[in-house]
Amino acid sequence: MKAMIIKEFGNSDVFETAKINKPEVKPGHVLVKIAATSINTVDTMIRQMGKGLPISPVLPAVLGMDFAGIVEEVGQDVLEYTVGDEVYGCADGLGDLSGTLAEYMVADANLIAHKPQKLTMREAAALPLVGITAYEGLMRSGITQGQKGLVHGGSGGVGHVALQLACHFGAQVYATGGGDKQLDLIKKLGATAINYKTETVADYVEKHTDGNGFDVVFDSVGGPNMANSFEAAALNGQVASTVAMVEMDLSLAHFKGLSLHVVFMLIPMIHNFKREAHAEILKKLAEIVDAGNLQPVLDDQRFSLEDAGKADDRLSSGQPMGKVVVEI
Repeated sequence: MKAMIIKEFGNSDVFETAKINKPEVKPGHVLVKIAATSINTVDTMIRQMGKGLPISPVLPAVLGMDFAGIVEEVGQDVLEYTVGDEVYGCADGLGDLSGTLAEYMVADANLIAHKPQKLTMREAAALPLVGITAYEGLMRSGITQGQKGLVHGGSGGVGHVALQLACHFGAQVYATGGGDKQLDLIKKLGATAINYKTETVADYVEKHTDGNGFDVVFDSVGGPNMANSFEAAALNGQVASTVAMVEMDLSLAHFKGLSLHVVFMLIPMIHNFKREAHAEILKKLAEIVDAGNLQPVLDDQRFSLEDAGKADDRLSSGQPMGKVVVEI
């Protein structure tokens, strides 16, 4: 089968087209003909940093985690899927799991679900990693109807999904962005837009919560922005972060009685730990999509398998207003 492989870690020009063996199905897994895969920040990090990350695969490697495609063969002990089923998930591309920048993959049945009916293959491939991340963060934060929720980075990959899910769960949602296009997208998706470049945290906390703070803060920006999340949260509030690798003083979090939830959705893949939880989340996301309450936003540029390096560059440029997808 055709695949894009890397033989060394580095810049986007390390990708090369290759013919490799088509994988064989095994118990508990399905063989999938891949229709599309999306590029996530973690994919570019693995390609760039390589040995500096414990999740990096052994070279030569096929990268890519998200996918949508059609089941071609079903392994022993798999009861939920049959040949011809349209499925999606985040199942490969790190450690000893071969990636999705290829024509075929073998996926653990506990890491996939039936594709949302309302989405194209390209749209469905954009959803798994960011969707699972957003859903997990909001569930762990206990978001409920009537709460006020703040999403930092509301036009980003994870943020634009978290924003829509928070609305679906009945929260009054606000989200930060840094430009007209970002703010327009946030409004279009159903939240009140906050320009973090022109409004201080104190300003928008006072404006939108009468100074009380937000019940739930979902921080998809992370790093130093964690301080803004703590400042924006209400007393005994909930903060979910997807990028918590930061050194900081936790005094404010202590005196406000905050709960911090760190979301690292790759844990089930890396450690083979409670993988079935991802399948359940993907099923719930599909239900929310088909109910009309969630729509992944895609970058307007299209890429083929041979364009994997260009797709990586596109994501790294910071220019996309949506998920970057590669069609196989």
